[in-house]
Amino acid sequence: MAVPHAQKLFAATGLLFGLCTASQLSAAPALVVDASSGEVLHQEDATRPWYPASVTKLMTVYVALNAVRTGRLTLQTPLRVSNRAARAVPSKMGFKPGTEVTLENALKIIMVKSANDTAITIAEGVAGSVEAFAVEMNDVARGLGMRESHFVNPNGLHDPSHVSSARDMAILARRLLADFPQHSSLYGIGALQLGRRIIPTHNGLIGRYPGADGMKTGFVCASGFNVVATATRGGRKLIAVIMGAPNARLRTLQAMALFDASFSIRGNGTPETLASVGGGAPDMRPEICGPGRKHEEEVPIPIAAASANSYISHEDSGSAAAFFAADQRRGQGSGPSQGRAMANFAGVGLGQREMLQPIPIYIGRAPGWNGRIAGPTVPDEEPAPEAAEKPAKKGRLAARKPPSTIHVPVAAKPAAGARAAQGKKPAAGKQVAQAQTTAKPPAKPKGKSAATPAQRRGQ
Repeated sequence: MAVPHAQKLFAATGLLFGLCTASQLSAAPALVVDASSGEVLHQEDATRPWYPASVTKLMTVYVALNAVRTGRLTLQTPLRVSNRAARAVPSKMGFKPGTEVTLENALKIIMVKSANDTAITIAEGVAGSVEAFAVEMNDVARGLGMRESHFVNPNGLHDPSHVSSARDMAILARRLLADFPQHSSLYGIGALQLGRRIIPTHNGLIGRYPGADGMKTGFVCASGFNVVATATRGGRKLIAVIMGAPNARLRTLQAMALFDASFSIRGNGTPETLASVGGGAPDMRPEICGPGRKHEEEVPIPIAAASANSYISHEDSGSAAAFFAADQRRGQGSGPSQGRAMANFAGVGLGQREMLQPIPIYIGRAPGWNGRIAGPTVPDEEPAPEAAEKPAKKGRLAARKPPSTIHVPVAAKPAAGARAAQGKKPAAGKQVAQAQTTAKPPAKPKGKSAATPAQRRGQ
């Protein structure tokens, strides 16, 4: 339970959720832990099984970095996008089969964009298949002492057997920071830049809450809005885990309040640790995505259509300055105050976001790379016919590699139905990854067609 002098604030969390959602949300899991000592400063239902959604990608990062540590591949190893990866549902980068991306760039993409297709590409590059990678995820989870977790995919797309808990995610976060400190910058990236495309983080704390420096958000209808967040103040780092918030804004405000209260706590006399923190996961779909509710945290929408208190992913702003200027205008008027009670959050905005410098990424191999290419070791899925026939979108901005990048053609034969674009330098303003093409359709018969109206509409 929470320590006595923070109980009043934490009790307001239940009031907030009780006002905003069904009663099930009032018991949504939450936990705050000191990253260094492992002392639990606050916990509510921390061991209750919950659908983790995209915070799953923290385990994907751990398994991938562990593979680098053991020499199975390097951060510069090119990963080839498979048909299976290309068919993933959004959020996604939309890379075509045969596209190559380095492991380092892929890790940045899943931490910022939360791209499901890229998570599959990492899994297949590291373990040969999604299924083999899931076995590694579960082996690592057991080794770390994650008792409530079971993973079936690398991206967190909903599966009834894909579960974790707030306690387990806090354990994972601590071990990521302790075992791979040289890669801690992965978790606090505010935005990526791929050519002229700006890809901002879904983590509403980054650039808003003083000291916020990570880690990962997640959302599916069955889970609600989850976050594993870190913040550092006075050399002290805390980890906050929130599961099942009713929307992204309240998830961020709750994390702010938990951090505010917990940074004032130093020692509890008889500290509770993650190891001592003691049915199936609830499905939040009716409360989160029921009638009249629409939450698309991971789906890009135009800036002009965003509400004043929503933080969304926008990919076509043209420049980082334009994106963040618009984001600041949306959030003006009510920045976070220290120790704000959760019950006062109704109508409260997230506050201004500081200007964040996007980190450049690219597709293709690293300059001078002449090693192996990682990809699936099992037969690949065939691309969906509708995906193969879908024309390239007009007006998409080029995803250019930096000038220093040396292009090397793909050695292996690209997947059936895909255009091998790697050996051609795109003209300025053209998109690197063109749409897949198929054989020329048969000519239409002369005279009146015997096709049905539905068939004619599809021609």
